[in-house]
Amino acid sequence: MASHQLSPQKMSTPQVIGDKTGIQTLSIRALPLHRWTEAISLPGQGTRLPELTEGNALSRSLPELDSGPQGQPILVQKQDSKEEWSPKMEGSSPKTKVYKRRWLIVSLFCLYSMSNAYQWIHLNIIANIITKYYNASLPEDRFQRETTVDWLSMIYMLAYIPLIFPSTFLLNKKGLRVCALAGAFLNALGAWLKVACVSQDRFAVLMFAQTICAIAQIFILGLPAKIAAVWFGPNEVSTATSLGVFGNQVGVAIGFLVPPILVPNSESLDEIGNDLSIMFYAGAGYMTLLFILVIIIFKERPPHPPSKAQMLALQNVHEEHYGRSLLNLFKNIGFDLLTITYGVNTGCYYAISTLLNPIILEYYPGHEESAGQIGLTIVIAGVGGSIAAGIWLDKTRTYKGTTLGIYFLSMAGMVAFTFTLDIKILWVVFLCAGALGFFMTGYLPVGFEFAAEITYPESEGTSSGLLNASAQFFGIILTIGCRAMINKVGTLGSNLLISGTLLVGTICTGFIAADYRRQEAGKEYTNFEINIAPDRNPDTGTNG
Repeated sequence: MASHQLSPQKMSTPQVIGDKTGIQTLSIRALPLHRWTEAISLPGQGTRLPELTEGNALSRSLPELDSGPQGQPILVQKQDSKEEWSPKMEGSSPKTKVYKRRWLIVSLFCLYSMSNAYQWIHLNIIANIITKYYNASLPEDRFQRETTVDWLSMIYMLAYIPLIFPSTFLLNKKGLRVCALAGAFLNALGAWLKVACVSQDRFAVLMFAQTICAIAQIFILGLPAKIAAVWFGPNEVSTATSLGVFGNQVGVAIGFLVPPILVPNSESLDEIGNDLSIMFYAGAGYMTLLFILVIIIFKERPPHPPSKAQMLALQNVHEEHYGRSLLNLFKNIGFDLLTITYGVNTGCYYAISTLLNPIILEYYPGHEESAGQIGLTIVIAGVGGSIAAGIWLDKTRTYKGTTLGIYFLSMAGMVAFTFTLDIKILWVVFLCAGALGFFMTGYLPVGFEFAAEITYPESEGTSSGLLNASAQFFGIILTIGCRAMINKVGTLGSNLLISGTLLVGTICTGFIAADYRRQEAGKEYTNFEINIAPDRNPDTGTNG
């Protein structure tokens, strides 16, 4: 079949070219998407076609078919459509539009992500009290006893690694709503099981309940980038991702602050048990309410896609193969490096959070509440860092430079925190902890967005899931390593280990290529070919 390439600079009207088969071909290549905005159809005058002007979309139909499904435009129509867009997007391409409901969706996600993050750390920030209360059902050896309590935090990390692949598959195949419901339900179930473990010989029940909560986070951590892509416009995705991570950070902050207040250290085990019971009941009630709200409010997607990039990504959603997507990600060298460096940075944050209680109490004995307040400072500063980084990325789109800069400053903040602990001035510790949190916790959404950029059009849920799996893996290694260092060498050795690890991560980040594929997708040109059957002469029965 003959074809002809039109030049958008030289031609304002498309041409029809005949070939020896009698079928005429209109070939249009490399034209910007916004140029094809007027619906046209073949008149009964041979090869004359109207000019294309802004307003509608190019039609691929004959006049007598214009009212049928084949007569629908193949590009975006100007007129509003009330039909919801389908993943296959056959017959017509939808308009792009953002909806006010997007803020309700991301806010609800923040709330139940917050509740799950709270359950991650709310026991380890009072680790010395938990150890005292459940001592009868813990190992006798000191290191084993303390490490067993540390597993209340590390079980979140361990559960994530093997379950990330089936959960990401579920996210890609069943969508946001199914994952949101699963996460909220398991989160509430784990909270109610904790109510049943308030007894000194039931540490195993407490661990089981914490494991259920850990499984719930599988359906939570990978959602921020996906929610941002599905619901938010191209200039809002980084901010939306930051808000999604924001909820998780606030949950950790509450987990640091509230438990030392609700469950103060006491010589009476019965008093500790009563305080734990109040904390567990309050948490279970709140998380049940969130589950009900998710059922009522959380929707799968908006009626129309919010951006061209999301529209293009959805065109192949049914053809997307999860195994092939994983293979594409593993073959992406830049993403491989980012997976390691993200895991190192976030793993350091997990280790510090898990061991903050013994780190602070070594220098400030009896200051359990201060340990919680320092943790709060780290997270609140990180919330500010996350939001600032998201706004900065939306304005500049400098993903690699921002990632590298934040990584270096995280390492510098950890060094400052390490060498100010033993000066015995608590406000200086708070100040350095705030600086550490601003950059280290602020790195989390930046890593998600950098991954989405360099792996497009692969699913954001898949890429962010792998990043989180790496973070859990390094979190377990660093937490166990730091606990051993604290017992054998002291807190200084533990903190120096984290500082050195962050230095290595900073160097590796510098080798990641700035391959901004998602930005390029927004600039793509259409490349398509349209075959048009000529009018048939009713008198002669011949073409033309």
